[in-house]
This record gives sequence, C-alpha cells and structure tokens, in this order.
Amino acid sequence: MTIGPRFTIGQRFARLVTNVVVRAPFLWRVFRGRMTRQFDRLASEWDETRVSRERLAPMIAALDGIDGDRVGRALDVGTGTGAVARLLSERWPGAEVTGIDVSPGMVEEARRLGHERYEVGDAASLPYDDGEFDLVTLNNMIPFFDEIARITAPGGYVAVSYSMGPRTPIWVPIERVRAELERRGFVHVADFRAGPGIALLAKRP
Repeated sequence: MTIGPRFTIGQRFARLVTNVVVRAPFLWRVFRGRMTRQFDRLASEWDETRVSRERLAPMIAALDGIDGDRVGRALDVGTGTGAVARLLSERWPGAEVTGIDVSPGMVEEARRLGHERYEVGDAASLPYDDGEFDLVTLNNMIPFFDEIARITAPGGYVAVSYSMGPRTPIWVPIERVRAELERRGFVHVADFRAGPGIALLAKRP
C-alpha cells in the first residue's frame, strides 16, 4: 500500500516497521530502539491528542462480541497510555487487567491515569506463562502472532483493532490478521466496523 502525504515522518516510519516486522518478526530488534524513543517522546500528549471514544469504537464493538463471557485475566498488548486497559476494567470489574508496552514513557502515563497493572515489556517476547490470559487485546499495534497464541488460554479471545482502518499508521490488513490467527488454531468470530475503524475478534477453541 502506498503511504500518502497525510502521514508524518514518524507515522511513515511506523508503517514501514509494521510492514517489515509482520513479514519478518526477527527484524523487530533492528527497529525497537527507535520506535521506543518515538513513543516516549509522544507519551505526555498521547492521551489528550490521540485517544477518544470514537477512536476506541472498533475495539468496543469487538468487546461487545464476547457476549458476556467471564474474563478473569486480560492483557492489553501495546497499551500506550492504557485506554483499552481501562475499558477492560470498566467492562469486567472483577478481572485482573494488565497493560504492557515497550515505551517506559507510555507506561508511566498509563500508571498515572489508571489503577490497572502496567508493565514495560516487549510484545515480541512477553513475560507471561503459556495460556495465562482469557482475553488479549491489541489496538493499533504490531501483532506478534506466535506470542499472542502462546499466552491466550483455551477458550480465550483475541481482539485486534485499528482505529482508522487502512489510514492507521500501524496497520495490518484484517484479512492477514485473520489468516495468521487461524493458522495458529484460532476460530474467527467476527469482524466489526465502527466509523473509519475496523476490528476482529477470534477465539481459541
């Protein structure tokens, strides 16, 4: 996909990294430092300028698709300032919700804004046990599919959303997301569209 002039230099870099890493996850280590620094610089203004209920609408639609199932432990991967993690706490007040992000600056902001557990960590090598989570969410995040599959419990869900669809700087076509999850044994539940965004919900049998 051609990147149009609407993208800033930083957004162009994010799209480049996404395209490369989805095809060759081992190359993430080449880009990780620069991506981390980029998000650290944006952390203090992120929640005010880039987070809104409208932008969270695709993820909210996907969570609606879980249809009341119990969620005991949930993980938001690439949590940023914790907006989706806070959504999970609202929806499942009794759940243990964790947000993880490679950017220390983002995690610091998330801890300031919410009461959930927030940790600095790399989505390519998550510090959690196999099958630890009933729900794993990724909003505008590069998906490391092997790790997603490893940490999702049998019967658990994965929700992946992109708030502006193909205009999201970090974007993987939803068909590719679906195929990669199905290759790892997930069952596709549904796709959801809300405003310009799109989301996918899958379940591990």
